[in-house]
Amino acid sequence: MTDYDQWLAANDAFLTELVAWLRGRLEQLAGGQEMLELPRPGEDPRRPGSRSLLERRRRPSTGPTPAVPVAPAEQPGPETPAALTEAEDLDEPPPLILLARRLGLSAFERNVLLLAAAMELDTRIAPLCARAQRDQQKPYPTFALALTMFERPAWDVMSPERPLRHWQLIDIDQTRAEPLTVSRLRADERIVNYVKGLNYLDERLRPLLRPVPRPDDADLSPSQLTTASAVQTAAHRSAAEGRPAVIQLLGPDAASKRLVGARGAAEVGLHLFELSFDDLPTAGADFDVFARLWQRESLLSPIGLLVDAAEVDKHGAAGTTIRRWPSAGAGLVLLDVREPWPGLGDASVVLDIAKPTPAEQREAWHAALGARAGANPMRLTGQFDVNLPTIHRVAREAVPSDRAVTDDEVAAGLWSGCLAQTRTGLDQLAQRLDAKATWAQLELPAEEEGLLRQIESQVAFRAQVYDTFGFRDQMNRGLGISVLFAGESGTGKTMAAEVLANALGLMLYRIDLSAVVSKYIGETEKNLRKLFDAAEGGGAILFFDEADALFGKRSEVKDSHDRYANIEINYLLQRMETFQGLAVLASNLKSSMDTAFLRRLRFVVNFPFPGAVERAAIWSGAFPEGTPLGDLDYDRLARLHVTGGSIQNIALNAAFAAARTRGKVTMPVLLDAARTEFRKLDKPINEAEFRWLERAGASA
Repeated sequence: MTDYDQWLAANDAFLTELVAWLRGRLEQLAGGQEMLELPRPGEDPRRPGSRSLLERRRRPSTGPTPAVPVAPAEQPGPETPAALTEAEDLDEPPPLILLARRLGLSAFERNVLLLAAAMELDTRIAPLCARAQRDQQKPYPTFALALTMFERPAWDVMSPERPLRHWQLIDIDQTRAEPLTVSRLRADERIVNYVKGLNYLDERLRPLLRPVPRPDDADLSPSQLTTASAVQTAAHRSAAEGRPAVIQLLGPDAASKRLVGARGAAEVGLHLFELSFDDLPTAGADFDVFARLWQRESLLSPIGLLVDAAEVDKHGAAGTTIRRWPSAGAGLVLLDVREPWPGLGDASVVLDIAKPTPAEQREAWHAALGARAGANPMRLTGQFDVNLPTIHRVAREAVPSDRAVTDDEVAAGLWSGCLAQTRTGLDQLAQRLDAKATWAQLELPAEEEGLLRQIESQVAFRAQVYDTFGFRDQMNRGLGISVLFAGESGTGKTMAAEVLANALGLMLYRIDLSAVVSKYIGETEKNLRKLFDAAEGGGAILFFDEADALFGKRSEVKDSHDRYANIEINYLLQRMETFQGLAVLASNLKSSMDTAFLRRLRFVVNFPFPGAVERAAIWSGAFPEGTPLGDLDYDRLARLHVTGGSIQNIALNAAFAAARTRGKVTMPVLLDAARTEFRKLDKPINEAEFRWLERAGASA
């Protein structure tokens, strides 16, 4: 038998003795003549010569008074059973004693609770309650019964401010016309199970809460362990001062907050549970019930709470609900917020939570990979910002123990594993583009291509510059790279973004403005914050197509719409400056961009209208190898004044026309497709030039 089994057996024996004592008290009330009438204040019901209620109701008679048949009463049991007295002195007292101590129950209130719980523990209690109350319609305990059968009764036991009702230890089934004293008392199910030794989370709270597992020592970096110690210190201080601990965890990374919070709670012996604010009852009465149940649980069990309030408006009604926690006195509460919240009391503690530093991440990669580390730690920390559990998981998957892998396979596995971490958050917020374009397909003047090459190298070598060269210590913003691709539609801006993504081995996400911009105040900023936070892991390039819709110039404030539009732009200015990844802004109208954005950009790449040489090169690469081609003169086709995007459209439409006729893509077919493209763009068609190109193609 385990120690726990022995403890349960001892508690069962303890409860058995208490229930037997209760039965004795009830039987005494049910069978004893002297217990049929409630005593007057100060009157001893067992005083010799006192009359019973039956005697008082008997009519006068001249003859001898007949004896009233009453069942013989048992000898009154002890006022306090020996089991209770002995349990008070134990180092590990039974749950009933612990509950009474932690919730502040008096001896009389503890006995009332025991009487209500005994209904669930012994089926013989119900009929005894009916007999003791001389009412077969009341086979249940009441306050009146408890006031009669226990010593030192206290009327205030019925007060909502006293523990039995305040902590909802008992339920009172009271009809409108029924006095409180004779209403049915029922012990709360959670409390009955606790008294029996079964300690679990209340069923009313369980659907709302998620357990946060305790992290291993290796899951936290030294800087995070230091912060976890601060959580531990704050919790100890609040416990010593007898007040609730409200600790604000600041920062954008929720995973780090869970790790640090769970470690800090574990250090003070608490299991941490997480609650999303969306699941928190916000109505006044519902919140009070939830808060009281949680506080009761925190007093009965070693638990703490992490409230996810990162997306809550601290100035709105939801913020008011959160601020009620300190007054609710709800034990250890950790608040996941992005910035400090006022109004949480002087005892509130504010802690900044962050991912491990780049140096700590490199050390973790070296430790996880061992002899297979090579240049991977520097390469990975230069691009990705991850927690230690992610590092351990990705390393295990990239270096399997059941088969041999090459160094190249290890490097590829590590990179793809880190990319997968970023993709999880971004897929819900932006559209992933399948980047296929390469440097060989991109036709740009040498100067513009040189700028793109610089962007690639700065992303690839930023770890060396920021960390090895020491620039990170001198900079607190601008660690990311923001660039603007400016030029009219079809000049290759999207293709250039694909080329960078392909060259760097990163994912490319195009921002869907319809999913970001909202007519509701504050929603646009919230959507953008989620987007940037998800991309901070470093595995993706953010591509803002038609960026002037978001990054346009601020206007003169004439009404509230102008003011809130300017607020959105101001937020974007700040967020772009703190973003540590690569963000590409594409715009057809560079002149409409706010000058403050232009100042914060690292590069501005102008995509000019392609010249004849570039157009010829684009035409030559417009058709895949499997396309059946006739005799095409790319130099002559380059005389068509169109962009690279239009060339791709013409080539694709011509390929469909050839497939329909089971022929080849010839000059006449291409020129027919070109006429369609010109009409779509409202460009004038010079038929003389088109006929000349057709004759040139025929002669070729």
